[in-house]
Amino acid sequence: MRFSFFSLFYVSPFEKLKEHADKVRECAWMFKRAAECYVSQDCEEFDQLTEEVARLESQADFIKRNLRNHIPKGLLMPVDKFMLFDYLREQDHVLDDVEEALYWLSFRPMAGIPEELIGDFLELIDAVIPAIEKLPEMVEQSISYFRNKTEEQRNKLKSIIRDIRQSENEADVLEHELKKRAFAVLDDPVTIFHVVRLLEIIGSIADDAQNASDRMRAMIAR
Repeated sequence: MRFSFFSLFYVSPFEKLKEHADKVRECAWMFKRAAECYVSQDCEEFDQLTEEVARLESQADFIKRNLRNHIPKGLLMPVDKFMLFDYLREQDHVLDDVEEALYWLSFRPMAGIPEELIGDFLELIDAVIPAIEKLPEMVEQSISYFRNKTEEQRNKLKSIIRDIRQSENEADVLEHELKKRAFAVLDDPVTIFHVVRLLEIIGSIADDAQNASDRMRAMIAR
């Protein structure tokens, strides 16, 4: 008889993981809107959106601490709890880096993004958004998989993991190309440093999402 640990507990750790992933996903459109707002140089919402992302990050941290501190001893889980915590850490880094990117933009409120790079900059933002938005879907699918462990559900999970990896690859290429353009078209060292470091932070958002998907792949490996 297949053992279902979910039937023994009111709130499973994976439900909390989904709650955390939903907070991470909420930041995606705020991040995109804030970046567009900053680029336009004619938008008063940037500070408000940055504060909203900081609020989401605080709420996600609360869920993370709650999950880490309240798993009962002896709880039977479908995966090692340290693998679960490892996944949670990577998922949490996504929101941390979104917040960091917006803070980094705020350090030069009047500088904007150099006109020559605006199109590619917004394209890079668009490239990392799908990786963020796939996280809740991946966690939700994992709940179904660990409940029934069918091959069909496992394949769906692997498909989501591949989608996140593809988004990361596309973002990685764009980040690399945009860095080259920044050095080619910009002269001011401070502007170059600000733009290149910003691109690295944005690129790390997609890296974190892929790291989370790699941890999920490890959890469903057999």
